[in-house]
Amino acid sequence: MLVGYVSDEQYMALCDVALECMANGQTVAVVRSTPGGAVYADIDPGTYQVILHKPGYGAKRVKVAVSAERPYHFRLLSDRLLGYMWPKWVRSGERSEFRVHSTTPYRLSLWRYGWEKVLARPLGWFDEHGPRAVMQVTPDGDYTQTGVRWNTQGYGSLHHTQYVTAPERSGLYYLHAENEAGEFFAFPWVVAPAKPTHPIAVLASTNTWNAYNNFGGRSNYINAACLPPTPTVNARLDLPRYAGSGFSDWHAPNDAYAPLSFDRPEVGNNVSRNAHVLDPVPGRLASSLAPAEWRLLGWLEREGFAYDLYADAHLHDGTLDLDAYAILILSVHPEYWSRAMFERVKAWVNERGGKLMYLGGNGINCEVEFLDSATMRCKTQLLSDDGSLGMRDPRNPDVYFESRFHATVAPEASLLGVVTTETGIMTAAPYRVIKADHWVFEGTGLQNGDIFGVESLHERCPGGASGHETDKMSASSPAGTVLLAKGLNPDDGGAEMVYYSTNSGGAVFSVGSITWPLSLLVDPHVSRITSNVIRRFLG
Repeated sequence: MLVGYVSDEQYMALCDVALECMANGQTVAVVRSTPGGAVYADIDPGTYQVILHKPGYGAKRVKVAVSAERPYHFRLLSDRLLGYMWPKWVRSGERSEFRVHSTTPYRLSLWRYGWEKVLARPLGWFDEHGPRAVMQVTPDGDYTQTGVRWNTQGYGSLHHTQYVTAPERSGLYYLHAENEAGEFFAFPWVVAPAKPTHPIAVLASTNTWNAYNNFGGRSNYINAACLPPTPTVNARLDLPRYAGSGFSDWHAPNDAYAPLSFDRPEVGNNVSRNAHVLDPVPGRLASSLAPAEWRLLGWLEREGFAYDLYADAHLHDGTLDLDAYAILILSVHPEYWSRAMFERVKAWVNERGGKLMYLGGNGINCEVEFLDSATMRCKTQLLSDDGSLGMRDPRNPDVYFESRFHATVAPEASLLGVVTTETGIMTAAPYRVIKADHWVFEGTGLQNGDIFGVESLHERCPGGASGHETDKMSASSPAGTVLLAKGLNPDDGGAEMVYYSTNSGGAVFSVGSITWPLSLLVDPHVSRITSNVIRRFLG
């Protein structure tokens, strides 16, 4: 009978896994998985202890209720160095647990990432008496919904605690893990202040980090609604993202999307051992996640602008007191926001004089729900077949939603002044000045028609400060929104730099580009414009 399937942490089918099925202490079958990961055994339905082994993966034993109606999903974890903090964001003085998977003893250290990469403190070596005793075990089934829950099996000793107290200084911290096998893995930790300390609050886009994290085989881009019944054999042939058309993975109703747990390693946030803030950002995910956000923080420190760092969840639950700050800065790719986050910031800007700087692209484009402190759910339905990032209301075709967030909450352009569109996507270019007499260009020497933002550290989309994904003004932009500059991307797809003010004394400056923060450190005009806005907003 078909017992089930066996796959790795990416839900890729594993061939030739050895499985020993035992009942009442006796071996009743020894079998191997097929190329598709299927496990067949000549056994009756019932409860068995199953031992799994495959070179290059952690062996394990599990208790399985074998049923002819419901195939079981075994999961194995590959032999590689991984880690994450839990929780991934805290306030100064609070504790998080480091959860590291290694097949050999490893050394751990804590670093603060700003203009300089500074060792906060060494945390020590970690090993055990048993063979391969610092490796972890993943649950079976779909743990993208429930989390991997590392350190819950075999880590019960109070004498070997795995907690770190957050430093007093707020910022983006990374833990560096290095093992005896020569592997290196770094994972981020957002430390917010115990109480507001500086006039600028910067928001780390931790929701976006999670939405793009496909550890376990699911993200909001891969198997977005749920894991399919059988593991992936070939991604280009099997996954809806590649085998479907348009945004076929996002055509399901919003309530069909299963939760995504924060309790997972984030491979896309890893940085190299010798990474420096002035290095180009390599890779697909790093250019829009924490490694790219580090460049903004490094620039702030280089220019002498003191800031406090917060996670998205801190804004959602009110830990981030907006009224304690003169400026809130959004960075790189703040795509996934909750309704509460949006409403808090919009009221702060419109009613209480808050100053918002949107230094990213494709921001606030999809609503997320926080189901609890460990999970979120994306309301990601996009009924578009032509590649556009907006859609007609299925209940009333005369109504057009500019984004997924517009469909469930409100148009993000009503706060940001701009909204992302499909034109310009995956290209990069400089900006051209449109309104050179505006104060944002003071001291730049730029005139109307001049270009700026030529230099960039963005390796995925090289070419300039307007790029990767770009936002433009829309019918939902607030009255009085001023167009300051526009990117030169193909098909009129350049990001639109805009500014508007509110009757309460609030103001919003938006650049509408993912690549902007990766130009800050290397393009003098991008740096000066951003500095001008901060100084004006600080008063």
